[in-house]
Amino acid sequence: MALLTFDKENRDRIKGVESSFRPKGTSLSKPGRILMGEGHLMKQGRRKPEMKAFFLFNDVLMYGSIILNGRCHKKQQIIPLEDIQLEDMEDGEMFKNQWLIRTPVKSFFVAAPSLEEKRAWMEHIERCRSDLLQGSSTQSGSAFAVSWIPDHASYKCMRCLNKFSPTNRRYHCRKCGFLVCNSCSKHRAVIEHIHLSKRLRVCKLCHTSIKEEAEERARLRGGSTETHSSEELRADFVSSSDEEEVAEELQFITPSRWLDSQVSTWGRTGSYVYLKSTQP
Repeated sequence: MALLTFDKENRDRIKGVESSFRPKGTSLSKPGRILMGEGHLMKQGRRKPEMKAFFLFNDVLMYGSIILNGRCHKKQQIIPLEDIQLEDMEDGEMFKNQWLIRTPVKSFFVAAPSLEEKRAWMEHIERCRSDLLQGSSTQSGSAFAVSWIPDHASYKCMRCLNKFSPTNRRYHCRKCGFLVCNSCSKHRAVIEHIHLSKRLRVCKLCHTSIKEEAEERARLRGGSTETHSSEELRADFVSSSDEEEVAEELQFITPSRWLDSQVSTWGRTGSYVYLKSTQP
C-alpha cells in the first residue's frame, strides 16, 4: 500500500512539474523516473545572474526560467546525469555558495542561498549520478564544454585586444569561452561534444586547433568521417542552449525540498533529508 501511495504521489509530482512549463516541453513521464528534489538556484548568465527553478530526477537534471512568481516555468532544459560533472568553487565577490556544473554542451555556475543548500544540491546530484552509473550500462561523459567568460569581465577582445564598442560587439568562442570580436570569430566549426553537425562560432586560434585535430583524426581513420547519432536529450539541450534567458526578479527564495528515500515521502519545505544508498 505504501509503495502504491508513493508511486501515485511521484507520478502526480512529475506531472505537476511537466504541466508548469509554458509552452509544454519534453514529456517527463518515464517508467522508473523519480523526482528527487526541487528548488531555486541562481544561474550565472552571459550578462547577469538569473534565478532558475531546478528539478533533480534520478536520471536527469532539469531547469527553467521562472515566470508568474514561480507558478509557471519556461525554456525547459534537460541534462542527463551521466553528462554532468560538478566542481566546487570558492565564494566570489558577487556569487556566494557557488559551484560549476559541467556538461558536454554548456558549462555554467550556479549558487544556492546558503551553504547548507549548496551541500545538499551537490550531494544529491552526485549520489543520483553515482547510483545511475552503477545500476546500468550507462557511461559517464568524457568531454565537457568550457564555461563562458561573462560579458562584463573584459572590455576588449581577448585575441586582438581591440576595445568593444556599440559597433565592435562581444561574441563568445564556443570552444574556449573567450570574449572575442567579430573579426576574430568569423570561423565556424563543428565541436562534436556540443553538437555533431552544427557549425558553431569559434575564434581564430581554436579554429586552427580544431582543423589540426580533425586532420589528425582523419589520418588515423584513413579518411573516414563517420559519426555517431546524438542522444535525444542532448539534442534537446543543444537546440536552445544559446538563448538568452531573462527571468523575473523574485521577492523571496523557496527553500529546496528533497525526497526521503527511506520512508518514500517528501520532507517539509526547508528540511534536508540526505539520500541513502540503495546499493547492497
